[in-house]
Amino acid sequence: MAKQKEIKTNAMRILESMKLPYTHIAYECNEFVDAIQIADMLSLPYEKVYKTLVTVGSSRDYFVFVIPIAEELDLKAAARSTGQKSVEMIHVKDINKITGYIRGGCTAIGMKKQYVTKIDLSARAQEKIIVSGGRIGSQLELSPEDLARAAGAEFADLVRH
Repeated sequence: MAKQKEIKTNAMRILESMKLPYTHIAYECNEFVDAIQIADMLSLPYEKVYKTLVTVGSSRDYFVFVIPIAEELDLKAAARSTGQKSVEMIHVKDINKITGYIRGGCTAIGMKKQYVTKIDLSARAQEKIIVSGGRIGSQLELSPEDLARAAGAEFADLVRH
């Protein structure tokens, strides 16, 4: 049987077009599982694995936040970082319509539109972080600075302390 050709995601194509190095980590998964289960399955340290959350602000604009998987987004800090009075999580059913990605495969790189994106400051302490590759079964390992470059993101203090 021929080896299955690696399917490049939009995020991978963007990283390659920007000449930003990354490592693709593929895993078998047919349904949504949370990032902690994926980290456990792949024996990845929680502090290196980040999840992508999408919110809507008081202005009705969308904002993207990338935070460590074991942390919770501080909605007040997130709102402050974007100049909003408040932000709230979008409904799961709206993820695809807003981002072009599905739940469990959402990444800050290459969404349908360029939304204001913030990465938690903790990422800067890591040489490399791991984020979704843009579909279920795909993770990308890259430097926090390269993620910020590819996603047009800035760093901010976003998690509860």
